[in-house]
Amino acid sequence: MALPSHLEDSVWRLRREVAALHAELIRWRLAAWTAGNVSARVPGADLLVIKPSGVAYEDLTPEAMVVTDLAGQLVEGDGRPSSDTFAHAYVYRHLPEVGGVVHTHSVYATAWAARREAIPCVLTMMADEFGGPIPVGPFALIGDDSIGRGLVETLRGSPSPAVLMANHGVFTVGPTAKAAVKAAVLCEEVAKTIHLARQLGQPVPLDPADIARLHERYQTAYGQPEAAGQPAPAGPDAGWAAANLDPSSRPSGPLGLNI
Repeated sequence: MALPSHLEDSVWRLRREVAALHAELIRWRLAAWTAGNVSARVPGADLLVIKPSGVAYEDLTPEAMVVTDLAGQLVEGDGRPSSDTFAHAYVYRHLPEVGGVVHTHSVYATAWAARREAIPCVLTMMADEFGGPIPVGPFALIGDDSIGRGLVETLRGSPSPAVLMANHGVFTVGPTAKAAVKAAVLCEEVAKTIHLARQLGQPVPLDPADIARLHERYQTAYGQPEAAGQPAPAGPDAGWAAANLDPSSRPSGPLGLNI
């Protein structure tokens, strides 16, 4: 199956964006080795862009990204698609409002997943982004669309864009791939904060009415409107800019290296 010519520009833009956003998983310490993945839906087509399986993050260039259909079958690219492609594709098939999917094994959030325990909504930031607790999805084996089915079932029952898949890791969704990466970053942040809070005592849950008000305000009144037709970022800070983050705020790794 060849990529239709009228989609070439859109797919190239998404190849650049998805490659840049994979770098954000490393910079925010959400992924180790080759684990984790970001995908984006191709607007106006039953296609998605995702990374190839088992390729080192430093080698994830726009050219390395692969395109599949929404059955997970390769349409364009030289590599075998990520082993999580079937899960991503299932989400896109069944949730048309989703434009981006992210999967990580970030340490603190995955620790909650190992306990099969939802992260309780005890922080205003959680209410803002997740609209309540971050739920746990069912255990499912990788290799077919079983994970996708569990994700869709769980997402339909919660306002949260993040799901802790039991004994596995984190999946997040958003209207764009950038939004899904943001949800993954914040999921790990609140998972860590609430874990630390529990070492001091029992965190106090927020009132459901306050959660609803916070979530509504954040979803409708926070931030700046997107600039229509803004070109994709380029240069050494492209990945940071693609996620709408300040390059100067990059977390530093060992020996002061930006990772």
